[in-house]
Amino acid sequence: MTIERVLITGAAGALGRVLRRHLRGRYALVRLSDIAPMEPAAAGEEVIPADLADAEAMMRLLKGIDAVVHLGGHSVEGTWEQILRANIVGCINLFEAARKAGTERVLFASSNHAVGFHRRWPRTDHTAPPKPDSRYGVSKAFGEILGLYYANKHGLRVFCMRIGSCREQPVDERQLSTWQSYRDFCHLVDVGLSAWYRYEIVYGVSANTRSFWDNSNAERLGYRPIDNAEIWAAQLEGIKSPNLIDELFIGGPFCSPDFSGRIEDIV
Repeated sequence: MTIERVLITGAAGALGRVLRRHLRGRYALVRLSDIAPMEPAAAGEEVIPADLADAEAMMRLLKGIDAVVHLGGHSVEGTWEQILRANIVGCINLFEAARKAGTERVLFASSNHAVGFHRRWPRTDHTAPPKPDSRYGVSKAFGEILGLYYANKHGLRVFCMRIGSCREQPVDERQLSTWQSYRDFCHLVDVGLSAWYRYEIVYGVSANTRSFWDNSNAERLGYRPIDNAEIWAAQLEGIKSPNLIDELFIGGPFCSPDFSGRIEDIV
């Protein structure tokens, strides 16, 4: 199936804006959605505000769409109420609407926080089971499993991107391992929109010397990251959390706020 009509949810967010610029003019239609304000549509674009928690709105939003890059939802830690509405109910609505609309692909913005309680070393890969470090991480692990269900049961092609720290540049020592540049993120999305797969988990990370992850599964599918956070090493080394738990586990500061036991008790 040729991908001609692409939807970006969370289009008003930082990654949504970056991806919007990248995809503009590459497809017959790029549809953009968020509950936050978005810039007016340019040629080849549609701007349709919609709430992920509104199942009927999701049905309208997915109509005629070939592939969706699902960046929408609550993007940081939140209350159970916030996470449930945006990231659990919203994710169910998105996948179900994609199924009913005949959408071929869902590129799901998962997170390193779905596996945040894995230790940083030795490196983990795409086979690492969920080990969430937060309510937010739980919702991303849920989205991965939900995607597996829709791939197996309904034939959707699902591409789960466990994004590390995608921003203009890293800001601390941990991000020397987790950083993904904007251009590498856009390249990973291109892979998800073009490669042949049924269900895959990959890491959203650049070619960092200190990466926590073996990302050979993404490379197998065609991902060739260009950038490396090591160019900032001299200015960022030593900028780290004073909390030992933060520094032992992949999820960093997401791991420790509510924990007061022994490190040995973390399973």
